[in-house]
Amino acid sequence: MNTVVAGITYRALLGRRRIILLLVLPLGLIGLAVLLRLFGETGQRSAMLLMDNFAINTMLPLLGLIAGTGVIAPEIDDGTIIHLLSKPISRPVIIRTKFLVAASLLAVFGAIPTYVSAWLLVSNEDGIASGFALGALLAGIAYAAVFLLLGVLTRHAVAIGIIYALVWETLVGGFLPGARKFSIQQWGKSIADQISDSAFLKADVTLGFAVPALIIVTVAAVFWAGRRLRAFSLTGDE
Repeated sequence: MNTVVAGITYRALLGRRRIILLLVLPLGLIGLAVLLRLFGETGQRSAMLLMDNFAINTMLPLLGLIAGTGVIAPEIDDGTIIHLLSKPISRPVIIRTKFLVAASLLAVFGAIPTYVSAWLLVSNEDGIASGFALGALLAGIAYAAVFLLLGVLTRHAVAIGIIYALVWETLVGGFLPGARKFSIQQWGKSIADQISDSAFLKADVTLGFAVPALIIVTVAAVFWAGRRLRAFSLTGDE
């Protein structure tokens, strides 16, 4: 990790409108949890519905898209990446640093609010809060890697990311059980199911598939992004 690149990336990402987007979703999640608590809907079923439908299915992929593409895609679009590439810094190091920045943002804005929201509803009953927090963390890291790769591969990273998250994971995965095996959301839920003893949570993907899939996708995406950036010339053309 290069601390200079990390500092530049944090300042660029958190100093733009993306910080508002990064805050709106987790604050919305916590706000919904507070409302449910005020109205007495604090059972495991309510917590599971909120964690499943909002935290994992909606908030997490959108945060991953904002952070993953945001750490590099704007620099490629406006040409400022050229200044960074002209420095004596290994391009795989640049990618790994930006990945770690994106992953850390997913931990802060994704995993922590997920734990807080679940805890507000059921404390840590049956491991629901810790299970979903860990699932959100690991799935968020995978999202950060995949969307970082998209940011390097194409100028249409946001559109493609939305198609993947909303069309493939939500629509296709909702109708075709086999497609869920290739869903980062489902891998995160498998982690949550392993830790939680709640009868309201049942993962559609086995842990034996989810864990290797998370590792392989994350490592492969970061590696591929590093290789791709190596082919990026100082003129901005491949």
